[in-house]
Amino acid sequence: MASPSFPLPLAAILLCIYFVLPTFAELQRLQHHPNHDGSLSFLVVGDWGRKGQYNQSLVAAQMGMMGYKLDIDFVVSTGDNFYNSGIKGVNDPTFLLSFSNIYTAKSLRKQWYSVLGNHDYRGNALAQISPLLRKIDKRWFCQRTFILNAGVADFFFIDTTPFISDYFNNTNHHYDWRGLFPRQKYLENLLKDLDGALMKSTARWKIVVGHHAIRSIGHHGDSPDLVKHLVPILKANNVDMYMNGHDHCLQHISSIDSPLLYLTSGAGSKAWRGDVKENHSDLVKFFYDGQGFMSVQMTETDTNFAFYNVFGENIHHWRVTKSMVHSSV
Repeated sequence: MASPSFPLPLAAILLCIYFVLPTFAELQRLQHHPNHDGSLSFLVVGDWGRKGQYNQSLVAAQMGMMGYKLDIDFVVSTGDNFYNSGIKGVNDPTFLLSFSNIYTAKSLRKQWYSVLGNHDYRGNALAQISPLLRKIDKRWFCQRTFILNAGVADFFFIDTTPFISDYFNNTNHHYDWRGLFPRQKYLENLLKDLDGALMKSTARWKIVVGHHAIRSIGHHGDSPDLVKHLVPILKANNVDMYMNGHDHCLQHISSIDSPLLYLTSGAGSKAWRGDVKENHSDLVKFFYDGQGFMSVQMTETDTNFAFYNVFGENIHHWRVTKSMVHSSV
């Protein structure tokens, strides 16, 4: 006897409900088991998906070598994964041409954790977060918002594009806003979930990952919407680092009134040479307007991060240390 099935129209309606309506559920949590010594090592790259062009392939090759040297656990992608307008569907060859066929090094055949960027929203955003892509390349994991528990660190991946009001007033591009309306409710729930998850986190290090820069002296500059809505939550919950892409450069900016670091790694392919804005109140420790990526190595007491250019040269590195004395709060 054949298994029961819905008539096609009803099945289509249910599928639309599943994919389109916002759920506002608790953030999805993933687990990455730490190394035996509790350490963690990963790479961060953003704004990369150009089918190997604009030095994407060269950056990928250097990532592969550094990934092997550091024995990385995974890769973090800060969005704008596929240019110019995301992917059209789960079978779009752009996925293979810009991802699977480019990051071929054995060291990069680890899990990739990704967020959506504004260019990804110009395509089929639902396709890019579909689990069907993981059947094509098992490394791929992309959701709007999720949490990664990784031993010494908790990572909070957030969907920053819907915060940017200008996109909703832009008639020059189509954006795939399915599942985000009512927008205000979506953002309220996202902020509530993020705040609650950060408060509950007991990890030694708290890292938030989004596409858009909060603080930047690059082409796009600061994101006032994120400064308004995210910064108070990040500082109140003692977040150590906010990692982003969007500006096609590498940046290290330190907050002047908290330990929070703003780290931009959006130089995976096309870079914007000479496009620099004036400094602002926070402290700019480093800015590079060429292609490259970032490495991060973490233990209970130390985090070391470094920026590399397209030649694999270490062009900036920094160390953050924490006391082993745990808070009683």
